[in-house]
Amino acid sequence: MTDTPDQPLPAGSHHPAPEGVTVVDHPLVQHKLTLMREHDTSTASFRQLLREISLLLAYEVTRTLPMTTKRIATPIQEMDAPTIEGKKLALISILRAGNGLMDGILDLVPAARVGFVGLYRDPATLEPVQYYFKVPGRMEDRICIVVDPMLATGNSSAAAVDLLKEAGARDIRFLCLLAAPEGIARMRAAHPDVAIVTAAIDSHLNGHGYIVPGLGDAGDRMFGTK
Repeated sequence: MTDTPDQPLPAGSHHPAPEGVTVVDHPLVQHKLTLMREHDTSTASFRQLLREISLLLAYEVTRTLPMTTKRIATPIQEMDAPTIEGKKLALISILRAGNGLMDGILDLVPAARVGFVGLYRDPATLEPVQYYFKVPGRMEDRICIVVDPMLATGNSSAAAVDLLKEAGARDIRFLCLLAAPEGIARMRAAHPDVAIVTAAIDSHLNGHGYIVPGLGDAGDRMFGTK
């Protein structure tokens, strides 16, 4: 199977997941994603749906967290109970749209550490340029979950992971709402060790770099800007 098709898929079709990519096909995820795709969905509804769907996606991206046990006392007796092992998670938002996913995940994992990566695309070179970077300490000891609703070209996502690896992160996972085959191919080529979790793999990118059929610009729809 190739990462990018010779011909775009018909609207409504989806690519199968390549190696290293998990598509969360739970009915609630797919239903909420459909509501988010609709052109007439309001900003308030879009924002709320993104928060809700991020909780469901977070279950999948955290499925393989390492576990240990600790001795606790229930009201009945003592027991060895399961608990997450190691330092707290690091959630890294790619600004600005990543914040919509991050807020929902923090509802599920409120003790997680939080970091931010700010990148913009240079209009002349089309390459990502860093304007902000702030992450927790001891990244080498943490599981790092990078969040951004759209994996389109993959350039900014790959650049963000580059920065995190330079900061010491070794166990990195990428969580997005929608992915394009081109973005997946770019990420897998640059960072084959980074697992990708998404709600859908859409058909292709159009000439402006938007995912098709997609849902438009996630940041604009979440914040009510254009």
